[in-house]
Amino acid sequence: MLLERIYDEDLAQASYLIGCQANGEALVVDPRRDVQQYLDLAARHGLRIVAVTETHVHADFLSGTRELVAATGATGYVSGEGGEDWTYRFDAEVLHDLDTLTLGNLTITARHTPGHTPEHLSFLVTDGAVTDEPGYYLTGDFVFSGDVGRPDLLDEAAGFEDTRFAGAKQLFTSLKESFLTIPDHVQVFPGHGAGSACGKALGALPSTTVGYERRFAWWAPYLANDDEQGFVDELLDGQPDAHAYFARMKRQNVQGPAPLGERPPLVELETTQIAQGLDDGSLVLVDVRPQHEVHRGTVAGALTVPSAAKAASFGAWAYDPESEDTPLVLLAPDAEAAEELRDHLVRVGIDRIAGYITTLEGLPHAVPATVAPADLQGFLAQHEGTLLLDVRNRTEHANGHLPGSQQLNAGKVLFRQDALPAPEAGPLVTYCQSGVRNAVAAAALRRAGFDVVELEGSYAGWASWAAQNAPEQLVS
Repeated sequence: MLLERIYDEDLAQASYLIGCQANGEALVVDPRRDVQQYLDLAARHGLRIVAVTETHVHADFLSGTRELVAATGATGYVSGEGGEDWTYRFDAEVLHDLDTLTLGNLTITARHTPGHTPEHLSFLVTDGAVTDEPGYYLTGDFVFSGDVGRPDLLDEAAGFEDTRFAGAKQLFTSLKESFLTIPDHVQVFPGHGAGSACGKALGALPSTTVGYERRFAWWAPYLANDDEQGFVDELLDGQPDAHAYFARMKRQNVQGPAPLGERPPLVELETTQIAQGLDDGSLVLVDVRPQHEVHRGTVAGALTVPSAAKAASFGAWAYDPESEDTPLVLLAPDAEAAEELRDHLVRVGIDRIAGYITTLEGLPHAVPATVAPADLQGFLAQHEGTLLLDVRNRTEHANGHLPGSQQLNAGKVLFRQDALPAPEAGPLVTYCQSGVRNAVAAAALRRAGFDVVELEGSYAGWASWAAQNAPEQLVS
């Protein structure tokens, strides 16, 4: 038996390839949309991908199920649980609780584990060459290392109302009647790691065991004491903000993202071509340099993604392909880096990439407005109507913020402009913790027509200055 974890650091997302080496067949669980890695991995082990499945309708990335089925001829399998609202709209075989898939010596058993979402499946894997008992459990967004999947995403991001309470109770039942009935030795392989917004306390370990979680997870005492209400209260308290693009992911994943097929290589574009496109609005530049370099000068109207390794996350905050289809131009050091950036972006459905450029020389120059902590009060006094905008999570804001600031997560600013004053009302002074998320949000808001000034050093820089110069301004 072969079990390989394919981990995306950008989205903190794990997918899995499970193979029977005796007959050369493999299953992929929860694939992302750039599927070449699965094809290469299967080929390296001499395996044929014959089945593709997913644990649930994902919120944080676009499913690669249809993409991988189209590339390999494999059979796609999706959940048939959860009711009509959670019925997939594309052609695939349907799995219900206790249905099985067989790959040579391997048996994969679907278990309905609702709570994070109503249709959620987890997969028990039994290696029949060794035993008739399961040894591995792919839990998707049901159980993580040290945590469980949040049940409030449907309220937070998908427009549902008060589903979190029923979802939390379903999670309690799923843990009690499914997870804790499995032997302690069974290894657990979750769908996310630390940094994912699909839970509030995810551990960084790639796997755990049923027994370890039974003894040491935060939720274990509540299950041991059959305290459902205590579990619900603790689970729902302090969940991080859900990013607004999650709602689009849910809609698109139910329909099944159209396969991209073989993509032609990206081309390096001429400076004159890009300059014309930027001028007439037919192109958008994505600047992937660190924010301190962007602050020394970029292109007017450019999006800022200050880490190529987080291009999927940041790109989905700053660009909405449902509301516009303007092609993007990627600033990248070379063709290989540009292709990697494109792979990250297609994971969240940003598909229209016109090409790349390796330098900003010859393009219109713009320097984003910033203000130093020492100058902030003077700036506010001179600009009546200025809004201080904290783009961190609400939990971060609650733990300390600039006096008078309003909180709106960086992953929501583009999509919740109705929560902000009209652009003509005055400037926005924006900040996050260190300046990275703020750079993404500020550029997106500038492109949307807002007058944005970034606070140098963001909250960490301001708090350090205030501790020495104005301790009375520290709010906690």
